Amino acid sequence: MNSQRLLHIILIYLAVINVVTFFMYGVDKWKAKKSKWRIREAALLGLAMLGGSIGAWLGMKVWHHKTQHKKFKYGVPAIIIVQLILIGYFLYEQ
Repeated sequence: MNSQRLLHIILIYLAVINVVTFFMYGVDKWKAKKSKWRIREAALLGLAMLGGSIGAWLGMKVWHHKTQHKKFKYGVPAIIIVQLILIGYFLYEQ
């Protein structure tokens, strides 16, 4: 598999995981307002760690959800920073 094909697959994956994560934060906020069964915090943070950190951050901002919880308030930006460092490293190594 050539590097352009691999990059294309990675970009599609990142787009999908970020859209899914963004909407999962919205669904959890809606469920919180309706006093319904909630999405586990570990699942929301797990999606961020699997590449959906930008979607998580946008979900927090747009839906005003989990913005006061320290593990989200500081954890999601920390995940973004680590992921950007990893992306920079791998791009530099190419």
